[in-house]
Amino acid sequence: MTKKINLYFIFVIAVAVLLSVSFSTVVSYKLFQKEVFADLASFAGLIEELDTMEQMKREEAAQPENELRITWIAADGVVLYDSYTKEEILENHKDRPEIRKAMQDGEGTSVRRSQTMGRSIFFYAKKTKDGTLIRIAKEAGSIWNVYENMLPVTLATAFCSFLISIFIARRLTKAFIKPIEQMAEDMEHLENVTVYKELTPFVEKIRSQHEEVLKNAKVRQEFAANVSHELKTPLTSISGYAELIANGMASKKEGRHFAREIHENAQRLLAMINDILQLSELEDSDESRLSLEQVDLFALAGDCVKMIKPMADKYSVSVSLKGTPLFVCGDKRLLEELIYNLCDNAIRYNKKGGHVWVTVTDQLIIQDDGIGIPKKCQKQVFERFFRVDKSRSKKTGGTGLGLAIVKHIAQVHNADISLDSDEGLGTTICVKFLELLPPV
Repeated sequence: MTKKINLYFIFVIAVAVLLSVSFSTVVSYKLFQKEVFADLASFAGLIEELDTMEQMKREEAAQPENELRITWIAADGVVLYDSYTKEEILENHKDRPEIRKAMQDGEGTSVRRSQTMGRSIFFYAKKTKDGTLIRIAKEAGSIWNVYENMLPVTLATAFCSFLISIFIARRLTKAFIKPIEQMAEDMEHLENVTVYKELTPFVEKIRSQHEEVLKNAKVRQEFAANVSHELKTPLTSISGYAELIANGMASKKEGRHFAREIHENAQRLLAMINDILQLSELEDSDESRLSLEQVDLFALAGDCVKMIKPMADKYSVSVSLKGTPLFVCGDKRLLEELIYNLCDNAIRYNKKGGHVWVTVTDQLIIQDDGIGIPKKCQKQVFERFFRVDKSRSKKTGGTGLGLAIVKHIAQVHNADISLDSDEGLGTTICVKFLELLPPV
């Protein structure tokens, strides 16, 4: 990566130098052309004003080769006089571009390679008052001569730019790559990495993702440890009771007791396994995998109250429902699980003769007058395998995953869940859905 960036910088600077030299050469040559033609026009005007062409022809005046070439041309293109060679041997000049232009517009210019002089020549032609034409020619370096003259400077500039580009490229590349290398070397202390402003959002994103990965890894590690611990207890009981029965160490009466214990622990294991699978499914699911439909929470709560009534009667707890229809877009099976788990929790952690009130307005509210939750535990109740009263939870058959499942169901349905509880007075849990549907 570093090598590529260095090569890129060098390439860009080399191209920039070449383009700059080419552009400046072309512009300089254009300005030079304009200046040469202006000088030739001034000289032609002076000759016309002094009316010296006849005298020069009579005297057969000749110009040195490094001076201006003066040509006097008749209106039909015949050369009347040329300061470089005999006019008799020169061909008709009426088709020369500068002559044609001068005949039409009064003056004309051109730059071409002269067959007579064998070099690039600037030509300027001017039409006089008597209809003849005065043409002034001057040898001047072509654009290639300018390039040749600039070549040493160009090569020296390119070489210096090349050295500077290597130095700059290395400095910039180092400044660009260094923070990334520091992050790769020490992901645990990203706050110590010095970065430039443009890289700050990237570093913040990496930091948050790294923290999230660590958090998830820790949660999964704790979850695995908790699962192992939670499964170990009922399995130990099942194994112990089964061993006693298998060895004939239990009487008929004790065998029935042991069988009931084995059955209860097996049911507890099955419930825990089902909750673990459901929780794992919720963590890996997204909205695209949900069976979304329009759901009336009030009607769904009514169904849940009916289903849970036998359990409420078992614990001597009354359950009531009130409210109005509330429509949301969600997975009916999961929403039913959410309501059922909240009601189940309110019944299990209630007292004999207690009450559970289910209310549906603009949100779902499950309220009870049970044992309540201590303030210090309220932030942890939605964590997996957390139990306020472990002995009571095991006695009632709770797996410690019910509220964790509720939390994840709320998350996948874009709902906020809040808890308010006083120890010994009861608990109120509110689920507010952020996206409601209009009534049917």
